Amino acid sequence: MPELQWFKTTQQEGRTMVFDPLRKRYCTLTPEEEVRQKVLYLLVEHLAVPAGLIAVEYSIKVNGLDKRCDAVVFDREGAPLMIVECKAASVKLTQSTLEQALRYYSALHPEYLMLYNGTECYCFKSEKGTLNSLDHLPTYSELLALKS
Repeated sequence: MPELQWFKTTQQEGRTMVFDPLRKRYCTLTPEEEVRQKVLYLLVEHLAVPAGLIAVEYSIKVNGLDKRCDAVVFDREGAPLMIVECKAASVKLTQSTLEQALRYYSALHPEYLMLYNGTECYCFKSEKGTLNSLDHLPTYSELLALKS
């Protein structure tokens, strides 16, 4: 697999664009996109999530409405393993952020849920219908090993 390159930027029509190596295209570098690229880098380069098992801006239906998860990590069988919800660094992770992520969670039923704004990070594991906060970000191997 070719080496992934993060944080490669260019200017296009007066806007800064960042190359997303997972989507293989340039995206407008908004504050939220900057956080999304940081979390994708974290997932692939530090938590050893295979890049091919991450979907970015993954489309789902929530109560009949089209929504998009910032990222979804899949297990090796293709089942959703973790939803990642990103917010710009200026946005605090609040109950409202969690509720938004829980709506996505209810559509996909993954085992894990992660909230990230570039400085704050929360990761939860579903156990018997309850989301429990984890004290660290698990590697991909740990995510699979901890599966119920």
